[in-house]
Amino acid sequence: MTTTELAREALPQRVARRIKQMMGPWGVFLEGFLKEPVMVGSIIPSSRFTINRMLAPVNWNECKLFVEYGPGVGTFCRPVLERLPRDGQLIVIDTNPLFIDYLKATITDSRFVPVLGSAADVEDIIRAHGHDHADYVLSGLPFSTLPDGVGAAIAAATHKVLRPDGAFLVYQFTAAARDFMARHFTHIDAAYEPLNVLPCRLYWGWKD
Repeated sequence: MTTTELAREALPQRVARRIKQMMGPWGVFLEGFLKEPVMVGSIIPSSRFTINRMLAPVNWNECKLFVEYGPGVGTFCRPVLERLPRDGQLIVIDTNPLFIDYLKATITDSRFVPVLGSAADVEDIIRAHGHDHADYVLSGLPFSTLPDGVGAAIAAATHKVLRPDGAFLVYQFTAAARDFMARHFTHIDAAYEPLNVLPCRLYWGWKD
């Protein structure tokens, strides 16, 4: 292959990289969505209205470990860290190395721990970081499009890892997640947030 042919082959990659740099975190989020649309579930990060409403019921004074599934580019991570006590920890779990690498490079808070892995393995993951339970678990994973068995495994693992009175916080575009939650959580609060693209359903499953 000639030098000219190599240059022509590399041009689309250079253009794509330049576009992603111009878009900042949105570019990373878009790339992650295009690579794993089944796991990301949305092409646009959540709105501040969704973030504030989703986190409102959390008792931050009693939160030592907050876990998030599918953090993307950190849309929820920074608001959580702003509220989290100094001795608390935020563990985020994602199967997409693009997002994990981005978060490692952009969030330097010592309380923040990004993990490349599956939410279904949450118990093993938090134990590896010195915890035997989580106080709250947040998820934006698209339960309606997850591979067979994955949604059920995540819901079961989450219920098991939560402390009594802890909660599973879920935001979705459909009601599918509630069906998985209802197998384990008898008390589920629900709301609807219209100021989001797309409008989304919010659920808080409380562990008895």
